[in-house]
Amino acid sequence: MSYWHAFLLAIVEGLTEFLPVSSTGHMIIASALVGIEPTPFTKLYSVVIQLGAIASVFVVYWRRFFQSVNFYLKLIVGSLPVIVVGLALDDFIDQLLGSVAVIATALLLGGIVLTFIDKWLPQTPSEEGGHPVTTPSYRQSFIIGVFQCLAVLLPGTSRSAATIIGGLTQRLTRQSAAEFSFFLALPAMAGATVLKVYKNFHLIRTEDIKIILFGNAVAFIVALLAIRLFVGFVSRYGFRVFGIYRIIVGGILLLMLALGIDLRLI
Repeated sequence: MSYWHAFLLAIVEGLTEFLPVSSTGHMIIASALVGIEPTPFTKLYSVVIQLGAIASVFVVYWRRFFQSVNFYLKLIVGSLPVIVVGLALDDFIDQLLGSVAVIATALLLGGIVLTFIDKWLPQTPSEEGGHPVTTPSYRQSFIIGVFQCLAVLLPGTSRSAATIIGGLTQRLTRQSAAEFSFFLALPAMAGATVLKVYKNFHLIRTEDIKIILFGNAVAFIVALLAIRLFVGFVSRYGFRVFGIYRIIVGGILLLMLALGIDLRLI
C-alpha cells in the first residue's frame, strides 16, 4: 500500500465513521476509483485506522469521561448486545462483508429511513412522550445497543446510523442521539480493532507500522473536524440530507455492479 492510498482511505474513514452514511460503502467506492488492491494488509489497515477516529471522540468530549461512573456503566450496558452478536457470528459477518450488493441495499434502505426519520420521530414535545431526552437511561442504552447490532449483521447499515436511529426511537434529542452514538462506538470499534489485529498480526511488517501510524494521524484530524460539524448540523437541520445522500451512494454502487465494474472490499 502506498502512502497516497493510505492517506485517501484515512480521509474517508475520518469523514464517514461517525456520520450515518456507512464508511464501508465509501471505502469500496474510493478503492474502486483509485485502484487500491484488496490485499489482506489493506483490509487490516482499514480497520486499524479506526483507532485514530476513536481518539477524536476523547478529545472533543474529554470532560464527559470524568463526570461519573454511570457514564461508563451505560456504555457497558449498551455494548453488551454487539459483543455477544459479534463474537457469536464473526465468521458469518465476514462473509456478508464480501457482498457489495448487501452493502448497497443496506445503504438504500437506511437512506429511506433517515430521509423520513425527522417526521416519524419529531423533536417537539408531545403529550404522550413528553420532552425529548438528553441523557439515556440504562434501559434506553441497552435498546440503542440492540440497534447497533443491525450494523454488525447487515454491513452498509452504518453503525452510526443504527445507533442514532435507536437513540431517536428512545426520544433522545438529535444532538444527544448523535453524541451517545459516538460514545458507544468506542468499545465497539476498539474491540473490533483488537480482534482484527490479533487474528492478522502476522501480516504486519516493520515498514507497515509507519503507514498505520500515518493513517491513524490523518483519520484523527479529519474525524475531529467531522464530529464538530456533524453535531451542529443535525441539531439544526436533522438527518434528511444524510438519508438522501445514502440513497445516492447506494444507487451508485448498484449501478456500478450492474455495469460490471469490479467492486471488491478492501
